[in-house]
Amino acid sequence: MPLVRIDVNQGRTGEELRQLADTVHQVMLDEFAAPEGDRYQIITEHAPGQIIAEDTGLGFTRTRDVTVIQVFQQGRSEEQKRAMYRSLARLLEEHCGIAPTDLIVSVVANERSDWSFGLGRAQFIDGDL
Repeated sequence: MPLVRIDVNQGRTGEELRQLADTVHQVMLDEFAAPEGDRYQIITEHAPGQIIAEDTGLGFTRTRDVTVIQVFQQGRSEEQKRAMYRSLARLLEEHCGIAPTDLIVSVVANERSDWSFGLGRAQFIDGDL
């Protein structure tokens, strides 16, 4: 189950944010084989100047639509990650108008013991999940 954090600049409508979240979730289903009801997303909007994203020497010109996505997950292969990067770039441009040069994605690996879904318990370790 991926936990996805999405950081954007302020200015998108509620519908635009929902479309962004829905598109990202669809990619998690398609490329990471996340279960349908396993949706954990946090969208944070930032005031102008609070996202500083340069081009890392790649020659990109970033716009105010820069979008940073951080995916916390476990057990995905390099090929799954590459497929996720490609799908996010294609579908976010298609459905949300986000240029691929405005998309930054980071994948953070963790283990089953790194999750608690409530009640102060480690459901993966305890066998609940």
